[in-house]
Parts: sequence; structure tokens; C-alpha cells
Amino acid sequence: MNRFEGPGDRPAKIRYQDGDFQILMPGTHVVCAVTGERIPIEELKYWSVARQEAYVDVHASVTADQRAGLLPSRS
Repeated sequence: MNRFEGPGDRPAKIRYQDGDFQILMPGTHVVCAVTGERIPIEELKYWSVARQEAYVDVHASVTADQRAGLLPSRS
């Protein structure tokens, strides 16, 4: 990619921080760690700092916390 090209349709590489994130490598989206869905960068709202993962919505975030043993699983 040269300086005149945009990021295209590539996943971004991101460092997730408390309340914010840092784009390490430009891209158009990230992938949800639970569902595999693409999340446009401008719609990214849920992630885990500890696991450095993105989630498409709050339900996917809760599922990831349950899988990690941080929350009880629903019966």
C-alpha cells in the first residue's frame, strides 16, 4: 500500500484500551471474537482489554466473559 491508497477492505489491527482503542494498522473493520461478524471501525463499541478482542454487541461480550469464566453461564 502506498501513501495514496486507502485501507481498502482489510481488517484493522487494534490495541484495545480502557474506554478507547488505538489503531495500529489501518483497516475498515475488525472481526467479532465470538460470532465472527465484521464490525466496521466506526461502529466498534465492545471489546476486552484483557483478551484484546472485539465484540459485535453486548450479548457477544457477555458470552466471551462466560467462556473466560468471569461470569456464570446461563442454564
